[in-house]
Amino acid sequence: MVPHPALTPYSLNAHELTNRFAVAPMTRVSASPGGVPTLEMADYYAEFAEGGFPLVITEGVYPDDEHSQGYVNQPGLVDAEHVAGWREVTRRVHGAGGRVIAQLMHAGALSQGSAHTDVRIAPSAVRPRGEMMPEYGGRGPWPVPRAMTEDDIERVRAAFVAAGRNAVAAGFDGVEVHAANGYLLDQFLTDYTNQREDRYGGSVAARVRLPAEVVADLRAALPDHLVGIRLSQTKVNDFTHRWAGGAADAEVIFTALAAAGADYLHVASEGRDWLETARLGGGDTITALAKRVTGLPVIANGAMHHLPQAAEVIERGHADLLAVARGALANPDLPRRVAKDVPLAPFAPGMLEPMATIANTRLWREENGG
Repeated sequence: MVPHPALTPYSLNAHELTNRFAVAPMTRVSASPGGVPTLEMADYYAEFAEGGFPLVITEGVYPDDEHSQGYVNQPGLVDAEHVAGWREVTRRVHGAGGRVIAQLMHAGALSQGSAHTDVRIAPSAVRPRGEMMPEYGGRGPWPVPRAMTEDDIERVRAAFVAAGRNAVAAGFDGVEVHAANGYLLDQFLTDYTNQREDRYGGSVAARVRLPAEVVADLRAALPDHLVGIRLSQTKVNDFTHRWAGGAADAEVIFTALAAAGADYLHVASEGRDWLETARLGGGDTITALAKRVTGLPVIANGAMHHLPQAAEVIERGHADLLAVARGALANPDLPRRVAKDVPLAPFAPGMLEPMATIANTRLWREENGG
């Protein structure tokens, strides 16, 4: 039997990975009310490394105690308690042979159920599409956010740097900048949420300025650690959005982030699989374009537990690594199952109901023999 191509090793900078599977960021709303990671979270993340995932990317972590928190019981990287809690997570993942990256996330206009939801900030005062997400503790339409001043922008940049330094203190192998899925940095990238008339708005080259500045800031602050960035066309509140300029916009965005010092690009899907969101004209894909124009490692996300699709992505050079989300929830030992040709357990929505907590996922598994 020919091994699955995702089981081949890969070198991500100085990090030797035993296979191409990674755990994608997944919101778990399971930290303490003050944002401190729990022992339950340490068990949760360690289980993936023990199951053969060589790379684990955390859920979105808020970088400041002003406006960035997106959900109740979201973990932070703001203070010493946060650092101490994450230190146990990184110790456990490293002890199981994995590498772990902290995803730094500012929710911006898509903040719900946090201590700061009365003061949402965004590039422009535009009400987000859709409604808040009950699985993350929200209800009803999104409020209209306050348009950010340049002072706000500078404080956000400083917060990402401070959180990055805290991530290093907590033992992380690097950080991933969350500029996807409709959150703050993606709000700057998106034409209809960014109506600014200053240097951060207008053309796609101007709208990518803040994400690029955040990457450059972190690159300068963390010279010996990975600095990646996650991007997407789709959003948690808008599954159909695409960059208006298609491949031309993508090339501008990817090139700017590579020039800013990103070590890798993580191209995500939201609510759709990779085949639906990655295809461009002429048989090209957005992930292959990212590889071609930047030369950087690219992580593809979107139904990568569908093994024929995962094989196509690796074999045809569409991406270098595969970020698995719901498939990993159902199969924390997915790489080992693939290596042994053991069928994967299907994902069930009950794993995330009534809220997307670690406890609910574990309870579902216990009740259903998973």
